[in-house]
Amino acid sequence: MIQVVTTSRAPEALGPYSQAIVSNGMVYTSGQIAIDPATNKFHDGTIEEQTRQVLTNLSAILESVGGSIEQTLKATVFLQDLKDFEAMNKVYAEFFPRHKPARSTVQVAGLPKGARVEIELVALA
Repeated sequence: MIQVVTTSRAPEALGPYSQAIVSNGMVYTSGQIAIDPATNKFHDGTIEEQTRQVLTNLSAILESVGGSIEQTLKATVFLQDLKDFEAMNKVYAEFFPRHKPARSTVQVAGLPKGARVEIELVALA
């Protein structure tokens, strides 16, 4: 069984995809950028501000299916510039103070709306 996740506490999808999919007790989120769900507008701030908004959005998606960010198994972080790694990592650590999920971080040529960071998660539902 596949459950499509939609919550108003996270940004609407920008294209033909879902905020997340739940299947067999797992949640697979789509990549999130720093969009404020209240306005559905991109927050073009510092890497710290963008990372905080992204992880807040991801938390809301997981909570909407009865999960939490503490149930994250794997994170994939896409950075526009790896020079932002240390600043992103500091905010990321605030969201994972005890539990440290597996993670990959890569630099990419570009992200939607000129975002500096995009993150996707795989978590338990």
